[in-house]
Amino acid sequence: MARGKLRIYLGAAPGVGKTYAMLSEAHRRVERGTDCVVAFVEHHGRPRTEVMLHGLEQIRRKDLQYRDASFTEMDMDAVLARRPEVALVDELAHTNIPGSRNAKRWQDVEELLAAGIDVISTVNIQHLESLGDVVESITGVRQQETVPDEVVRRADQVELVDMSPQALRRRMAHGNIYTPEKVDAALSNYFRPGNLTALRELALLWVADRVDEYLNAYRSEHEVSTIWGSRERIVVGLTGGPEGRTLIRRAARLAEKGAGGEVLAVYIARSDGLTSSSPKELAVQRGLVEDLGGTFHHVVGDDVPAALLDFARGVNATQIVLGVSRRKSWQYVFGPGVGATVARDSGPDLDVHLITHDEAGKGRGLPLPRSARLGRSRIIWGWLVGVLGPALLTVLLTHVAPEVGLANDMLLYLSLTVVSALLGGLLPALASAVVGSLLLNWFFTPPVHTLTIADPKNIVAIAIFVGVAVAVASVVDLAARRTHQANRLRAESEILSFLAGNVLRGETSLEALLERVRETFGMESVALLERESDVDPWTCAGSVGSRPCQDPDDADVDVPAGDHLALALTGRVLPAEDRRVLAAFAAQSAVVLDRRRLRHEADKAKELAEGNRIRTALLAAVSHDLRTPLAGIKASVSSLRSDDVAWSEEDEAELLQAIEEGADRLDLLVGNLLDMSRLQTGTVVPLIREIDLDEVVPMALGGVPDGSVGLDIPETLPMVSVDKGLLERAVANVVENAVKYGPQDKPVLVSASAIRDRVEVRVIDRGRGVPDEAKERIFEPFQRYGDAPRGAGVGLGLAVARGFAEAMGGTITAEDTPGGGLTMVLSLPMAQGRRPEDPELPAVVVS
Repeated sequence: MARGKLRIYLGAAPGVGKTYAMLSEAHRRVERGTDCVVAFVEHHGRPRTEVMLHGLEQIRRKDLQYRDASFTEMDMDAVLARRPEVALVDELAHTNIPGSRNAKRWQDVEELLAAGIDVISTVNIQHLESLGDVVESITGVRQQETVPDEVVRRADQVELVDMSPQALRRRMAHGNIYTPEKVDAALSNYFRPGNLTALRELALLWVADRVDEYLNAYRSEHEVSTIWGSRERIVVGLTGGPEGRTLIRRAARLAEKGAGGEVLAVYIARSDGLTSSSPKELAVQRGLVEDLGGTFHHVVGDDVPAALLDFARGVNATQIVLGVSRRKSWQYVFGPGVGATVARDSGPDLDVHLITHDEAGKGRGLPLPRSARLGRSRIIWGWLVGVLGPALLTVLLTHVAPEVGLANDMLLYLSLTVVSALLGGLLPALASAVVGSLLLNWFFTPPVHTLTIADPKNIVAIAIFVGVAVAVASVVDLAARRTHQANRLRAESEILSFLAGNVLRGETSLEALLERVRETFGMESVALLERESDVDPWTCAGSVGSRPCQDPDDADVDVPAGDHLALALTGRVLPAEDRRVLAAFAAQSAVVLDRRRLRHEADKAKELAEGNRIRTALLAAVSHDLRTPLAGIKASVSSLRSDDVAWSEEDEAELLQAIEEGADRLDLLVGNLLDMSRLQTGTVVPLIREIDLDEVVPMALGGVPDGSVGLDIPETLPMVSVDKGLLERAVANVVENAVKYGPQDKPVLVSASAIRDRVEVRVIDRGRGVPDEAKERIFEPFQRYGDAPRGAGVGLGLAVARGFAEAMGGTITAEDTPGGGLTMVLSLPMAQGRRPEDPELPAVVVS
C-alpha cells in the first residue's frame, strides 16, 4: 500500500487564515471529484471559517471524558473505516485528551498517511519544536504544544500562509479572530507589531530553508550543479583594474541570495606597489561598494595571495570573489597567478569564485615592476643562473662549439651575469662574474687548464669582462632599488590619499580609524593612549583587536601622536620605512580624538541652548497660560467681594467652583513646570522599590471625570521596580492627555500585561490619533499636536511623563490604536524573580 501524501499550510501567526485556505483547497478538490472529508476542523466561532465547512462531509467526532469534563477529539476509527482519498486534519500540534488513540495529533496524521490516506493539515510557525526558545524570547509566551520539525519537513508540500502585521491587527480589531472582550489583551500582548514581524521573518526563513531542500533534491536527482544562496560573508579581491566593478556587482548578487549577506572589498597593496592600479578607479570602486551596502578595506602585504587569505579568514569570510587574470598566455610562465594560488591554498573552509570579465587575457598594460624585495624563488633562480649557468655554458662551449672565440665566450658569460642580476640582484651577479672569469681563464684563455694568462691582451679582456659584469650588476640592482623606492612611495601615497578621503567624507570614528591601522599593517591590536602630563599614568582613549597594550613601553611599535598621545601597536616589529605612514595615521587619530571631544562639547552647548529655549518657552507660558486661570480666579474673587451685587447661593457656588477649577489648573501647570525643571537639571532621583500596579494606577485617575476611564489591571500581574510617586505622575499625565483628546462617549481604557521581563501599561483612546511623523514630537516640551478641545496646557504633560519613565528605567512610546485612536505604551521593569506564572493569553494560541 502506497503511503499517503501530506500537505501542510504553515501560518506565520495565529489568525492569518490557514484553516480558511485548507477548506478552500478542499472545496476545489471536491469540485474536481476527489473524495475529501473533514476529519477534524476547529472554526473557533469565526463565521467565515464556519461557512467554509458547508458543503463538505464531516466525520463525527469522538466524545471523551476527562476530569469531569466532556471533550471531543478526532475519531480515528471512523476516519480509517470511511477511508477517504483526502482527510482534513486541523491543528497538527494539538495534544489529544488522555484516553485518545495517540498522544499527539501529528501521530494521528502519521497513522492516516501510513494507511494510504492523503492528509491536509495546518500548523503555526511558533509550534515547531526547534523554534520554541526563539518564540518565547520574542513573545514572552512558551508554547506548550509543539510538533517535531521533522514531521513538517517530511511533508510533500508546505505552503506558507502569510499576512502583514498591520493587516492581521486590523483583522483582530474587527473581531475576526478573537471575541471582542479578548481583542485589547491580544493586541497588547501576543499580537504586537514587533512580535508579528519577528514571527513572520521566522516563517519566511524556515520556508526558504525548505525550498533549499527541494532544490537540493532536484539538483541531485537531475545532476545539476548551481550556487545556493545563504547567509554569507563575501570578500572581493581588487587590483585597481577596470574589472573591479564587475567583481563587486557579482559579489553583491551572491550576497543577495542569502539573508544577511555581506560584501567586503579589499585592495592588497604590496610594499612595492601595484603598477596596474589606478587611484581614480579605486575611488570609483570604493563608492560602488558602499552604494551596494558593502565595505572597502585597504591592506598592505608583500605576498598578495597570503595577505588576501589572511584577511578573509580574519573576517570569517565564507567566499572569495576574484577576477580571471588579465595576464596574457605567455606571462603564465612566471607563475600560476593570484587566482590559482588563492584557490589552491584556500582550503575547505573558503569557496573561491573566479569571475570572467571583459579585460581577461588583455594584459595589464604596464610592465611588471622589479623590486629589491625579491621572493625566495627568484633569489634561488638568480644563484642557480649565476653559479650553475657558467658551468653549463662551459660544458656546452667546450664540447659543442669549441671554436666560437674568446670575445664571444666573454659575451655569453656576461649575458649570464646580467640574467642573474635581473633575477637575484647584486650578490648572485657578482658570484656569476667571479665564476665566469675563472672559467674563462681556465678553459678558454691560453695556456688552458691553468690560471696563468700568456697574452697580455687576454688579461685586459678578462679585466674588462669583470668590470663590465660588476657594473651591469650594480646598475641593475640600483635600478631595482630605485623602482622599489618609487613604488613604495606610490603605495604610501595611495594609503595617505585614502586617509585624506576619510577626512573629507567625515569618517571620524576613532575605532574605525584604528581598525584601518590594524588591517593595513597586519597587527594584532592598536590602541591610542593618552595621559595628562609626563608623570601621569597612561589611559586608553580607544583600542581595537585582542589584548591591546596599556603602556607604550609594552608595545611592539609606538608612534607619538601628540604631546601626551601615543599610538601603540602589538603583533610584530615594523620596518623603519613603515613608520612614516604610521605617523600619518597617528596624527589623524589625534585629530579624530579631538574632533570627538569637540563634538561632545558641542552636544553640551546644544543642551545649554535647549535649556535656553525651554526657559524662553517657560516665560511665554508664564505670561499667557498661567495668567489665564489667574485672571479667572481674580474675577471670581472680585465678584464675590463686590457690595453692589447681591449674589444668590447658586451664583456664589458657581463662582467658588470657577475659583477651585482655576486653582487646580494652576496647580497642574506649576507642577508640570517644576517637574520639567527638575528633569532638565538632572535632580530627579527615583526611589526604586517593588510595588503592585493596582496600588498606583487607580490613584493616578483622581484628576479625570468619573466614567471617562476604564481599568483592566489583572491581579496576577507581577510587581514592578519603580518609584511610586513618579509612576503615579507619569500615568496621571498620560491618562489626562488621553481623556482630553479622546471622544466623550468612548472612555479611555487603561490595561496592563506582562511581556517577558517587562510590564506594560497601555492607555488606549479612540480619538483621531497622531500621524507617524508626529509620534515623537508630542513628547517634546511645550509641544501640542492640534488643539485640545477641552481644557488647555503648556504642552508639558507627555514630556514630564517620558522623563519620569526614563528616570525609572522605563519607556513611553506612542502606537496607533487599531480602528482609530492613539495608544500610549508605558513599559516598566519587572521586579526580580517576579515573572508571571499565568500569562494574559493562554500559552497555546490557536488560529
